[in-house]
Amino acid sequence: MIDSTPARGASAQASHHRSSAPGIGFKTMIAICVGCVVVQGAMASALTGFGLGGLSFLAAMGLALVFAFCNAISFSELSLMYPASSGTLATYTQKAIGHFPAIVSVFAGYVVVAMFGLSAELILVDALLQTLFPGVLPPHLVPLLLLFGLAVLNILGTDVFAKLQNLFTFAMIAAILLVGATALLDTPSTSVAQAAAGIDWGLEGISDGSFIALTALAMWMFVGCEFICPLIQDIRQPERRVPRAMFVSLIVIFVLFALFCLGAGRYLSQETLTTSPLPYLDLVDGVFGQAGLIIATVMGLTATCSTVNTVLASVPRMLAGMADNGQAFGIMGRRHARFDTPWIGILFLAAIVATPFLLVSPDHIIMLLIGASTSWLLAYIVAHINVIVLRVRKPQHVRPYRTPLYPVPQIVGIIGMGYVAANASPSPEMTATVYTLLGVVLGIVAVIALFWVKFRMKTGLFEPDMTD
Repeated sequence: MIDSTPARGASAQASHHRSSAPGIGFKTMIAICVGCVVVQGAMASALTGFGLGGLSFLAAMGLALVFAFCNAISFSELSLMYPASSGTLATYTQKAIGHFPAIVSVFAGYVVVAMFGLSAELILVDALLQTLFPGVLPPHLVPLLLLFGLAVLNILGTDVFAKLQNLFTFAMIAAILLVGATALLDTPSTSVAQAAAGIDWGLEGISDGSFIALTALAMWMFVGCEFICPLIQDIRQPERRVPRAMFVSLIVIFVLFALFCLGAGRYLSQETLTTSPLPYLDLVDGVFGQAGLIIATVMGLTATCSTVNTVLASVPRMLAGMADNGQAFGIMGRRHARFDTPWIGILFLAAIVATPFLLVSPDHIIMLLIGASTSWLLAYIVAHINVIVLRVRKPQHVRPYRTPLYPVPQIVGIIGMGYVAANASPSPEMTATVYTLLGVVLGIVAVIALFWVKFRMKTGLFEPDMTD
């Protein structure tokens, strides 16, 4: 919903400058949103969920899509209220509820997520390459080359980033569509059809509401499209394109995963879908045989590269924005003299991602993914709270995008994210481990943020910044 209220002169002039200057186009915006969401972990979650629930899982995906729309709505309103802030959650939060929750929410929701989530993706890439090419490639080498190679390319600016992102994402979409559509349209052999047993093709799970239990698993296939917001200063016509890009991307992701799951149900058994560490690799092998090695490699590498590329572009800009606001070390705000990119932040993020990748065993990858995803939910809940608080505290502030049916999306989003967080892990034992690990990490972040705000910034922990 576009607000027709005229912006202040400076804001309007800045908007005109952005829209007339070269920047990130709509196709690249879709590539950023989809590329950050569709990762190897999401592909594995989709097939595991379909193995557990069959058609009921598609209903759970639909409910998760509603929650994701709510998240996109809140980030659209917030990012366009403060476009000069590079779309950082820290800025929205400091304006609404203070510097302390601003620092905690960004580090917990994005820096920690990047550290755990990207390292898990790199572990999956390493496992994929070792499975496809056993004994050929040294362990850890290719993922580390990808990580630091993409870091260097991101330092070269948004033009290089955009070209890479388009290549990675659209190659990944083409590979997933090819596998899903072929599996869905081709008729499997009798032996394959007999082996693909146990999938629930009934509607009972939808009619009795039991599909809701699968929503937490489905939610991980729709988180991340808000990574477009930190790049808002490089986007042409952000007032229209930022919300539209997120909404279109979420629909594309739903269709992509629905085809992928339906195709997998015709070729793989429930046991394979729910127990295989790389079920999409089993699907490619079942559909194309040995000829599918290239497709599997493209799917795995492009999914990880598109995500790493997006995070390296977005999170360092969040850190740079925080440094500009005094919420992080000033060195994080240092820009490259030629390319105007936060090169220190990019290298810092690459380093903290590489550390757990080299130290953590592949056996712990599930805990990494669940911990990262659960921490991410905090950012969504804080964003919804920010919208509500700013509507009360700053009702006259220019809002190029206003939440339709306010505050329904925010309330639904908070309830939805709370439900997903409470049901994030598959077993009580893992829940205790994940929340203990997450509690320690968030506790450390909170203590550091407390001392930073009190003694470095010398302001109240929950004292909002009332300037516009």
